[in-house]
Amino acid sequence: MQLLRKFPVGIVPTYIWLIILGLTGGLVSACQAQTDSVAMAGADELDVAGNEESVGVDLEITPLPTRPAYTPGELVDYTVQTGDTLPALASHFNTSIGELREANPIIPEDVTTLPPGMPMKIPIYYAPLWGTSYQILPDSHFVNGPGQVAFDSQSFLADNPGWLNGYIEYASGDNRSGAEIVDLVANNFSVSPRLLLALLEYQTGALSQAAPAEGIGDYVLGNIDRKHRGLYLQLVWAANTLNNSFYAWRNGDLESITLLDGTLERPDPWQNAGTVALHYYFSLLYSPEEYRHAVGATGLAETYQNYFGDAWENDEPHIPGSLNQPELLLPFEPGETWAYTGGPHTGWGSGAPFAALDFAPPSVKGGCVPSNEWVTAVASGTIVRSETGIVVLDLDGDGDDRTGWAIFYLHVATDDRVPLGTEVEIGDKIAHPSCEGGTSTGTHVHIARKYNGEWILAEGPLAFNLEGWVAKNGDRPYLGTLTRFSKIVTACECSDSGSFITSEERE
Repeated sequence: MQLLRKFPVGIVPTYIWLIILGLTGGLVSACQAQTDSVAMAGADELDVAGNEESVGVDLEITPLPTRPAYTPGELVDYTVQTGDTLPALASHFNTSIGELREANPIIPEDVTTLPPGMPMKIPIYYAPLWGTSYQILPDSHFVNGPGQVAFDSQSFLADNPGWLNGYIEYASGDNRSGAEIVDLVANNFSVSPRLLLALLEYQTGALSQAAPAEGIGDYVLGNIDRKHRGLYLQLVWAANTLNNSFYAWRNGDLESITLLDGTLERPDPWQNAGTVALHYYFSLLYSPEEYRHAVGATGLAETYQNYFGDAWENDEPHIPGSLNQPELLLPFEPGETWAYTGGPHTGWGSGAPFAALDFAPPSVKGGCVPSNEWVTAVASGTIVRSETGIVVLDLDGDGDDRTGWAIFYLHVATDDRVPLGTEVEIGDKIAHPSCEGGTSTGTHVHIARKYNGEWILAEGPLAFNLEGWVAKNGDRPYLGTLTRFSKIVTACECSDSGSFITSEERE
């Protein structure tokens, strides 16, 4: 893969936190969730090439104050950001969960997500080469969540004269307008359509210029790869890359970024996931000088503000403190035994987020064969998407999967699939498992969770819990276990006895 570089056209009292934290009261199947059989590299798989001589541009960069070299274990101030967890903060600040708890004794043992805005003291262990502390975009504006519900891509593009207005391309089985392409990618990857539009404007002038810069051709976002030709697949690559790094930072796995000249940069420990994702994305495309401009105040942030206003003034943290998953059943009928064929792996695309699990029905032979078994509703709710290979179940009753809890099903058959708008009760039949949608080697169902537009990782403080079976990652994607009390089920594409799991009979 070759990458083409283009140039941009108050303190809360402690007792309040005690209340918020709740301390005042008592080879059968495998899948890849992507469309058009396009291979998309994960955050640790991207092959960056190209050493073209940089074209001169006039960049004005105002450096932010640098962090001092803290003494080991020095306590620093930190304000919790949406989606923060103790394991991730321990990774970012190069410390331990135990030290975090010792410095912040009000945090309960069973904490999941931390409450946004809560002040903390963090024992930091300095690591060199930290990058900028400037934050480009809040996480609530990165995901396709509540902040995007009122946004209409079609109407927005109709009011802007750029080349994306009127653009038509064949994408995912149909001729689609520029707005439809943006919405398709935003919905599948759960990345904000406003962010995708801002990137298209910053990199190509899609909202303001009559045509992209000469020489860009089929690779408008700079990823020169035959598997990603055209606007749709360039956006697929961009959204997948952004998600890889967003969730790697969210999980505490992303520790450094390598710029095109080989310079190593560690994200500032105080950074938010959305900003780190954009750092990683631009590091693949731009020279170090251009990169620093792109991630600074006069880069993408300025473009976003010019078209969509100040995101920080309109930031409504989308992941609350002490978030808990609602009760969920296994996604098949009571008393049935299926195989756990896929441990934590990507929700959609490739690489992070490892948000999904796979289950396959009993079968006398492997491969993609029709099944009479039923995939069922893991909770009560409304069907808000029902299309080839996909069903989405909205649990909060508002009919929009960008708000509240939503369950994403992939690889469901068209025949007997539940219609759009259907109200279902927990345990109701949804569809038959299949190979439809994305890439699959065998009949199964892929299931993932989202909350307010953010994919919820299958392992961690908010681990996937189905009838008390709790997910844990394996050494690589699709491996892993489900554990309930002393029982352990191990994921295997082979559908052996160690992978069998039975849904409980219900009254």
